[in-house]
Amino acid sequence: MKTGWVYKDEYNWYDMGRSPGLIPPGRFVEPGDHLDQPDTRRRAASLVHTSGLAERLTPLRVAPASDTELLRVHTRDYLDFLIEQDALPKGGYADRGIWRTPFGPGDLEIARLSAGGVVAAARAVMEGTVQNAYALVRPPGHHALPDRGMALCVFANVALAVQAVRHEYGVSRVAVIDWDVHHGNGTQEIFWDDPDVLTVSIHQDRLLQLSTGDADEVGGPGALGACVNVPLPPGSGTHAYREAFRRIVIPRVRDFGPELIVVASGYDASFFDPNGHMLLGVRDYRWMTEQVMELAAGTCEGRLVVAHEGGYSPWYVPFCMLAVVETLAGELTEVGDPVGFIVEGNPFQEISPDQARAVDRVEAALNAATHPRPAS
Repeated sequence: MKTGWVYKDEYNWYDMGRSPGLIPPGRFVEPGDHLDQPDTRRRAASLVHTSGLAERLTPLRVAPASDTELLRVHTRDYLDFLIEQDALPKGGYADRGIWRTPFGPGDLEIARLSAGGVVAAARAVMEGTVQNAYALVRPPGHHALPDRGMALCVFANVALAVQAVRHEYGVSRVAVIDWDVHHGNGTQEIFWDDPDVLTVSIHQDRLLQLSTGDADEVGGPGALGACVNVPLPPGSGTHAYREAFRRIVIPRVRDFGPELIVVASGYDASFFDPNGHMLLGVRDYRWMTEQVMELAAGTCEGRLVVAHEGGYSPWYVPFCMLAVVETLAGELTEVGDPVGFIVEGNPFQEISPDQARAVDRVEAALNAATHPRPAS
């Protein structure tokens, strides 16, 4: 099994600015480190190399996403806006003035390279150069909207890759599975009315995205059931996620019958992440990857692309990510989970009644959308 690998040093040069954490700049805000630090991805890439896994991966060439590729998803006005912001001495914000998506001089080329990395991974899988691929890119993309960036995301990396393979390889049906702790609102909006792209987001309920990601958001009138949201309560861990996969994710993707599966892989649902309140660990990311690989094997000849999204623990993300890449490659290194005993031994890993009810609610909403009651 060949696994493609996308990573560029330039991704670490994207500048998120000096606002501490996620606090906007202001008079009483002392400058500090932004939550999205390049060290997190750099350390993850370093662990892939140090473990010896890199020698068993297939490096993929990456080109910046072209205007043609970007305009399949984003508006011309938005691209022109970014070009203007990129030329400013101190830059601005890709979300058109809101403080959460910093955008500085030179960042446009890096954002293009991030989107291009996921597109390159998808092309390699479709061409059979590799069986599956992992794209360790930055900035992330699943919150970006057609006309503006959002929540650290500039371009909709996964959506751009989906549109590329549809246009270039005649792919009809694609499934996107998003396990970032935040709702994949951008991907959802882009494909809201498209019955041929299944979007599945399993996330912490109303974390930052306060008005999107509810279970009753199931797609536009012509695409009912093609949008799946699994909002889990804070504190959900191993068994809540496994129940969601068993009852929602796996059957929905299998019934949809995609020709390609793309995973938006955020690691901010991990036990030690400062930007979420979930309890996943290395073992869980390995298990979820095994599930999507089985889905891909049964529906689309194993074609699978995994794109890096969020994850803000610079010391724990690398171990979670390595488990995903190991699983994709069918290789096991000597690296283990140094704090697995803390994560796996936590008593709150068992599914709670409120977590079970959340999954029940998703199942009911999807059944109502796909099997509506006849008019009386």
